[in-house]
Amino acid sequence: MTAPVAIVTGGSSGIGELTAHRLKERGYTVYAAARRTDRMKGLQRSGIHTRALDLTVDRSMQDLVDTVVAEQGRIDLLINNAGFGAFGAVETVPLRDARAQFEVNVFGLARMTQLVLPQMRSAGTGRVVNVSSIAGYVAEPYGAWYHASKHAVEGLSDCLRMEMKPFGVDVILVEPGPVRTEWNAIAADSLVKSSKGTPYAKHAKATRRALRAMNSGVLAVPASRVADVIVRAATDDKPRARYPVGRRAAAIITAAKYLPTRAVDAVTGLLYFAR
Repeated sequence: MTAPVAIVTGGSSGIGELTAHRLKERGYTVYAAARRTDRMKGLQRSGIHTRALDLTVDRSMQDLVDTVVAEQGRIDLLINNAGFGAFGAVETVPLRDARAQFEVNVFGLARMTQLVLPQMRSAGTGRVVNVSSIAGYVAEPYGAWYHASKHAVEGLSDCLRMEMKPFGVDVILVEPGPVRTEWNAIAADSLVKSSKGTPYAKHAKATRRALRAMNSGVLAVPASRVADVIVRAATDDKPRARYPVGRRAAAIITAAKYLPTRAVDAVTGLLYFAR
């Protein structure tokens, strides 16, 4: 039997790198793609194909998909894992930075999906796993653009799931809460940088402390836990539409759905603006 073929975006570190390794262990032919190809030598040594990918350049995405189809003749699984967040107040974050987040987190994800769907649809089978976040459900100060992008991923995935059902293609959301990766430090530092010299500087520093606390220690799950859930979503015989990662993520999502919005705002304010 021919090994199933998977593409993992954001494969150079963290969740994407671990996911690529786990899929390889499960018998997949894996293509890990990222901008930083120099960071994927360990993947190459494990027999994983590595390719350059810039989710803001259409030709880069087309070349990746064309290469995989030419070399393997099929694509069975797309893991849309790549993404980033630049935090700051809505008033002070330059729109070019806001657009950059949407370009990668939403439009890059959507374009990669567009490119693999014709092959999956023709085969009558396939799976797209979109790595979202509990940020697609809840709000936190200074994370508006990142949260907005994840809300968009949630809505896009829900619509696409219904569109693809008649063609045998599953569309699945994986929704982590806080995760211990380098992403968190980058987001927290971008918050203080974008707020420097503005009326938000004082609160931004308090929020950075809260972000660092929540994204470390016992409050966050390791990246390996998220990778395990992604692989589960990719391989379950009857996959669910959504896979929250960790009990805290499921609890936060439930609270956001059923508690009064003002009550959620009050609790969030205590967490993020405490002196």
